[in-house]
Amino acid sequence: MAETLNFELVSPEKLLLSEVVLDVTVPGSEGEFGVFPRHAPFITTLKPGILKVNMANGETREIVVRGGFAEAGPEALTVLAEQATPVEEIDTAALETDIRDASDDVKDASDDEARNKAQARLDQLRELQGLLARR
Repeated sequence: MAETLNFELVSPEKLLLSEVVLDVTVPGSEGEFGVFPRHAPFITTLKPGILKVNMANGETREIVVRGGFAEAGPEALTVLAEQATPVEEIDTAALETDIRDASDDVKDASDDEARNKAQARLDQLRELQGLLARR
């Protein structure tokens, strides 16, 4: 039998998933990474993207996360997401609205710091939109 990992996905509203899994691919702020059993311990921040969960029963789940943290260890992975929505429940119209709002924030920024922060959010939302389009 394949080794497994305990996985929990938590949002501010609720515990979204608590399962035994084979592995999870996480959209980290420094790039996408995979977590498998016996993973070295670490903590990192998340960027908006698609979390891919390979369940122990062979099922695969894809969940869009926006911001948060991931804590990995040899036996477990916990993702604390600011927002988490199963891919099949994503409202593409709402995502387009978020992109328009972020674009307006870039235009309306009062200084370089605010502009850079708004541009980073806009870039992340556009990347997420591209990921969803390629599915």
